[in-house]
Amino acid sequence: MALSREDLLEAYRRMKTIREFEERVHVEFAKGGIPGFVHLYAGEEASATGVCMHLNDDDKIASTHRGHGHCIAKGVEVNGMMAEIFGKRTGTCRGKGGSMHIADLDTGMLGANGIVGGGSPLVCGAALAAKFKGKGGVAVAFFGDGASNQGTTLESMNLATVWKLPAIFVAENNGYAEATSAKFSVSCEDISTRGAGFGMPAVTVDGHDFFAVYDAMQTAVERARRGEGPSLVEVKLDRFYGHFEGDNQNYRAPDEVKNIREVKDCLKRFIKRVTTEHNIAQEELTAIDDEVQRLIDDSVTAARSAPDPTPEDLLTDVYIKY
Repeated sequence: MALSREDLLEAYRRMKTIREFEERVHVEFAKGGIPGFVHLYAGEEASATGVCMHLNDDDKIASTHRGHGHCIAKGVEVNGMMAEIFGKRTGTCRGKGGSMHIADLDTGMLGANGIVGGGSPLVCGAALAAKFKGKGGVAVAFFGDGASNQGTTLESMNLATVWKLPAIFVAENNGYAEATSAKFSVSCEDISTRGAGFGMPAVTVDGHDFFAVYDAMQTAVERARRGEGPSLVEVKLDRFYGHFEGDNQNYRAPDEVKNIREVKDCLKRFIKRVTTEHNIAQEELTAIDDEVQRLIDDSVTAARSAPDPTPEDLLTDVYIKY
């Protein structure tokens, strides 16, 4: 599927929104206005966007503790997300989930997840439901290099193959499970090689390149929609910030992040390619930059003034009534 001008501008908008959202959350957290833990997705925007550009609201994704980018790429509303991170009643989960537990079932976002490897079993359930419905729906599990070693992830990949589920497993390998390098904790150089053990096609792509992610995901999604079963897509990328806000990152080499920002920034690569190869003017991208900045500014202003959850909210949303 060829990308139109409108597709490319939309891809840039999503990536830029993720970047500016995360940069602003970084600032607001440092000011002390955001409760709880925050894990930023900045630097990994091409992965979430390249994946979710193929999905619609009926398709499902399950995220990780680093889930803001997945939410935005899947279409979760920015104002509700910011309010949720600030712990406000107007948040997507009414201020009771926070950064690590944002969910929006209306857009197919099953939730960020504080449990490493917790999303893959959920995606098997969503993919099974899609298979029974027979409407071509798919489900996507995002997980990291740390979660690639979890039994839940491996068991889910096996089950998805046995049941021929329309599931795609996206391993976002940023090289670190918290502070532990994947070189010390992952048994193979490429997580994608594990796909062979479950009889599913798998590929490793450069996560700094939106087009590489997009193309790999297109193949996986089309295969799943045809009823041919699951795929594994490993996306190798880098995060700009620490594992969590406040992480001193002593485990990273000197100037590692500086070099990543200068050489591997997925937004810089995207801009260079679309302005030289796809007849998109820098002015068009700058206009999107301005719109995104206003959106982020407005979302923070609204979040700061929004009401807190009340004591009466404490026991709501605990059980569902059928």
